[in-house]
Amino acid sequence: MNSVKIVAAMCLISGTTLAEDVPITGTVQSRCIIQTDTAGVYGNPNAYTLSTAPADGGVLPIVRYDVSLANAYKAKITHPDSFSSSPTLNDTPTFTGSTEVNAVGDAAMSGYEAAKITYANSTEYDLTEAGSTWFKTNSEVVNGGNKAFPGGTYRAVVQAECIAQ
Repeated sequence: MNSVKIVAAMCLISGTTLAEDVPITGTVQSRCIIQTDTAGVYGNPNAYTLSTAPADGGVLPIVRYDVSLANAYKAKITHPDSFSSSPTLNDTPTFTGSTEVNAVGDAAMSGYEAAKITYANSTEYDLTEAGSTWFKTNSEVVNGGNKAFPGGTYRAVVQAECIAQ
């Protein structure tokens, strides 16, 4: 009987395993940097339209992507579909917009515009070359029913993202 108890105790002791979790930590620096080159400004060509087009008195927002590793990132630029702040509106505005390559730092990037993918209010570019690329975004807003926009300050945001591939 004692030998059974001793064997059972040894099984319990030998079945106990000591373990320790050892952490591993690492920091990754993105090789894609986004900088605002030019802040956009809405022009007001008529009472019911706001536009960043220079012909309408606006300024196109321009964003620069600096990539130090080719084929590792894609640029995703989303033009506004609402105001981030505005006076109280008297109708529902309709937003439209587009993004295109404004300038490139290397001739090998010349195909970016032809290869872009556009959906909803976003445009994506595969950043296949290392270097700098500038993108400009047009934004136009028409107040519903061709009603005049109330006086005040209107703000909207172009969202620029760098997505690792």
